[in-house]
Amino acid sequence: MPQKINLAVLGSTRGTDMQAVIDAIEKKQLNAEIKLVISNKQDAFILERAKNHNLNAVFLGPKGKSREEYDTELIQLIEKYKIDLILLIGYMKILSKEFVDKYKNKCLNIHPSLLPAFAGGMDRNVHEEVLKAGVKETGCTLHFITEEADKGPILLQKKVPVSEDETVDSLKEKVQKAEQDIILEGIRLFSAGKVRIEEDKVKILA
Repeated sequence: MPQKINLAVLGSTRGTDMQAVIDAIEKKQLNAEIKLVISNKQDAFILERAKNHNLNAVFLGPKGKSREEYDTELIQLIEKYKIDLILLIGYMKILSKEFVDKYKNKCLNIHPSLLPAFAGGMDRNVHEEVLKAGVKETGCTLHFITEEADKGPILLQKKVPVSEDETVDSLKEKVQKAEQDIILEGIRLFSAGKVRIEEDKVKILA
C-alpha cells in the first residue's frame, strides 16, 4: 500500500464528496488522514460533517479581508500541518495567485462537468446548463488548480449518461457518485507517486 498521505479539505457546502473519503479511510481502503477541514461559510455542513468524525474543523471568516489577506491566513493554517495534498470540495471562493503558486501541483479541485465543457459554473447551475444544452453525456473532472478557474491540468474524468427524464437533482446525485470515485482514485494515484505534470498536462505513470 502507498505511504500515508495527509489531506486538507476546503469546502463551502455540504461536503458530500468528503464523506466518501472519510468512509474509505475508516474502512482502510485509503491510506490517508484528513488533518484539516476549512470552510469560508460558518453554517456549511462540511464543518459539521468533519466534527461528526472528530476531524479538525475550522471556520475562517472572509469578512473585511481581501482575497490575498484571506489566503495568507489560509496558508498559515494549512502550514501548521504536514499536508501532502489539498482537496477543494465545493469550495466557492476564487483563490489568490499566492495560494495557487504555493500549492502548485498539490491542490485538486472537483468540477461537476467534463471540462472544458460547462466551465465556470458551480454546483447546481452546472447541471442546469447541462440539461438546457440537451447533451446526452456529462460527468466530472478532477484537476489541479491554476490561476485560471477550471483550466488546470486534468488528472481524471468520469462520464455520466444523461437520461431523458433527468432533473437537476437526479443528475447531481449521479455526478456526485462519479466525483467520489475519481477523488478516491486521484488520491491513490497521487500518494503512490504516479502523477507527473509535464507541459501543463498530467501523465499517469504505470
